Amino acid sequence: MPDYIIVGGGSAGCVMAARLSEDPDVSVLLLEAGPRDTDRYIHMPVGFFKISAGPLSWGYETEPGKAVNGRTIPYPQGRVLGGGSSINAQVFTRGCPEDYDAWAEEEGCTGWSFREVLPLFKRSEDNDTFAGAYHGHGGPLGVSSGSPHPLTRVFVQAAQEAGLPFNPDFNGAHQEGTGFYQTTTRKGKRCSTAVGYLKPALGRPNLTVRTGVLTRRIVVESGRAVGVEIATDGRSEILRADREVIIASGAIGSPKLLMLSGIGPAAHLREHGIGVVNDLPGVGQNLQDHTNIDIVYQLNGPHSFDKYKKPHWKVMAGLEYLALGKGPVASNIVEGGAFWWGDRAEKTPDLQFHFLPGAGVEKGVGSVPGGNGCTLNSYHTRPRSRGSVTLRSADPNDAPRIDTNAFSDPYDLARAIDGVKISQEIMAQEAFRPFIASEYIPGKGVRTLAEYQEFARSAARTAYHPVGTCRMGLGEDAVVDPELRVHGIEALRVCDSSIMPRLVSSNTNAPTVMIGEKASDLIRGNRGAREIARGEAVGA
Repeated sequence: MPDYIIVGGGSAGCVMAARLSEDPDVSVLLLEAGPRDTDRYIHMPVGFFKISAGPLSWGYETEPGKAVNGRTIPYPQGRVLGGGSSINAQVFTRGCPEDYDAWAEEEGCTGWSFREVLPLFKRSEDNDTFAGAYHGHGGPLGVSSGSPHPLTRVFVQAAQEAGLPFNPDFNGAHQEGTGFYQTTTRKGKRCSTAVGYLKPALGRPNLTVRTGVLTRRIVVESGRAVGVEIATDGRSEILRADREVIIASGAIGSPKLLMLSGIGPAAHLREHGIGVVNDLPGVGQNLQDHTNIDIVYQLNGPHSFDKYKKPHWKVMAGLEYLALGKGPVASNIVEGGAFWWGDRAEKTPDLQFHFLPGAGVEKGVGSVPGGNGCTLNSYHTRPRSRGSVTLRSADPNDAPRIDTNAFSDPYDLARAIDGVKISQEIMAQEAFRPFIASEYIPGKGVRTLAEYQEFARSAARTAYHPVGTCRMGLGEDAVVDPELRVHGIEALRVCDSSIMPRLVSSNTNAPTVMIGEKASDLIRGNRGAREIARGEAVGA
């Protein structure tokens, strides 16, 4: 019988499996519904656009959104070892210090201020460029500065022409400005948590990893989590844990599993014939995500990565990568970006931008006439809209209902339009004039406020950053306490992006890795720092 069962081998789950198994006196079982991370496109940084949909994702879609013209929107979530860190665009950002201070000061999450979580960020990091107060070196997670495409450099110049200062480090002393993103890569390959954390630990006799295993429910006896019921090869099986069950199935999977286990809003559970083990009304509520809008430009020549769609260019790129580990295949495509303000009353930037020297990279964002284009997307970083994850049925094989409720708060729509207008302003600068033929999306037909609102509603999509559905904090709508223990159930924790009380002002993978590190320390009684000091931890 293992001491710990971890349900979900994603960004946080792989971190905890590696960290907890550093102690040879405990045993860890990691369960993942998807396969091992053997697909070659996972490990090529450019490959994310091929794997964000398909067999390595759960294939979710949102419910029709009232404020996005009734559309259902594809909602990729990783279903493979490494989870989102195996299929994402590898952008490494943490958010603002104020994000974490708000967790501690306004949400009752003692121990989660930026001062307290910064050492965990640094501990995770193996940065090839930065060190000092804000960065670490020698940790499990490879973080690299790339060689940006020439058109990405043009974007950064254009953003400066539009008035944004150059920022060499979005994870440093301040976030605002334009610059080049660091990525979770190492030596030209993706460094997911499956690669950086789990792989070095796989030889340990006290760590077992099982893939292709669907967890049907948490087994609770007399108010204590004692194991899980799994399904594999058409058979059900009960696995018991001696110490704790740890849920790390993400902002969609974790609330779904809790509700299937009878832990959640009582009335909703009864609707589906599920016995109520613990009435926790906050399970599945408080869903937050960044709502992305893309603008696309037609170029006047082969100035972007789009030229590599042609066979002979593909061959050249492949040969360069095989020989040198460099070139287009080593790029995550999303190489540059910016943080800036839509609402100047905000203390920190409330808009984030990603520039892609190509068109048709993201699912649902089409290519341009002539085949050569570029894309600039933006989103409001601290949305006020709140959605939910609820059950479709009591069948664990059924996808849950995902209602992002995007733009339900008019403030979010206004900030999204700010992002589009600032994007257009950047793209109209002198630096881009030698390269751009025309604005393709949204085009000349969008000029009035009503037209911008309609464009935003029709073009909005997920930025793949769902959080908050097992909210950490105090009060009746909180699901876990600041030590990530599920309220009302012993020996059960949730440790992933779902516990964030508020969405951070950036991409979410690095914060999720930090949550995995923090959870490991909490479970071990904060012994992690001492182990790091002795050089016994992963990556030391």
